[in-house]
Amino acid sequence: MLVLRTPSDMTAWSTQEAKNGRSIGFVPTMGALHEGHIALISTSVSQNDTTVVSIFVNPLQFNNQNDLQTYPRQLAADIDLLTSSHVDVLYAPSAEDMYPGGFATSIDAGDIAQSMEGEHRPGHFNGVATVVVKLLNSVRPDIAYFGMKDFQQLAVIRHVVLDLNLACQIVGAPTVRDEDGLALSSRNKRLLPEHRIQAPIIYKTLCDIASSFAIGSTDISSMKSQFVRIEESTDATVEYFEVVDSATLRKKAKADDASVICVSVWFGDVRLIDNISLARSIA
Repeated sequence: MLVLRTPSDMTAWSTQEAKNGRSIGFVPTMGALHEGHIALISTSVSQNDTTVVSIFVNPLQFNNQNDLQTYPRQLAADIDLLTSSHVDVLYAPSAEDMYPGGFATSIDAGDIAQSMEGEHRPGHFNGVATVVVKLLNSVRPDIAYFGMKDFQQLAVIRHVVLDLNLACQIVGAPTVRDEDGLALSSRNKRLLPEHRIQAPIIYKTLCDIASSFAIGSTDISSMKSQFVRIEESTDATVEYFEVVDSATLRKKAKADDASVICVSVWFGDVRLIDNISLARSIA
C-alpha cells in the first residue's frame, strides 16, 4: 500500500491513474477504523480499479476542542487494517499541509446544514464541506463512499457536490451495527463500560417507533415522547429528536414514508448519533 502525505503527491498519483484509464474509489475517514469503514472499503475495492482511503482528523469540523483532542488516533493499527483490506493508497496529510498559513476559505452548505447537527455544532458542516471538497480535489475519485449513520452529513455532501459541479458520484452505504444494534462509530471506544451496555437502547427505541409507524402511528410528538423516555432508564441525555424529509431534511409536521428520524444522544461526555428510515426499510 502506498502512503501519500501531501495534496500535491495525491493529485499527481490520481492524475496518472486517470491517464491510465483506471477508476478510483475513495473512502474518507478520520481514522480509528472499524467494521463500518471496512464495509465501505470493501464496496470500493469491488467496484473500482483502485481504492484510496484518507485518514485526517479535521480540526475545522470540531466546535468542541476537547472532542478534537480526545478523538481516537491509532494510525499504526489503521495502516495494518488497510493493508489487509487491499487498499491501494492511504492519503494521510497533516493539518499544516491541508491548512497552510494564511488559509482562510470555507464552504457554507446553506440551509440543509443548519438544523440538527448544524444547530448543535455551529460551524461543523462548514468544516466538513471544506475538507471534503479539498479531499475530492486531490484524490479526484470517480466514486466516494459515505456511511448513512451520518445521515445529514451525507445529504450535505451530496448537496455541495451537486452545487459545485464536482465530477464525483457520492454513494451512501447502510449503517453497520454491532450485534446489539449500536451503530459502529470511532467514538464508541470512549464510552464508559456501563454506558456501552446502555447505548443500544438508542437503536432499539428507534426500531420500536418505526414498528409503531408501520402499523399506523404518525404523530411526531408521541414518537419524541417515546424516545425521550430512554432518559428514565439509562444515563442518556437526548440532545435532539427530529423527523425530517429524507431528501431535503426539512422538519415534518407528520411522519410519512419519506421521513427519517435523526437523533443525538449523550452518554457522559460521548455524543452518539443515529437515524432510522420510516419508509418500509431501515437505514
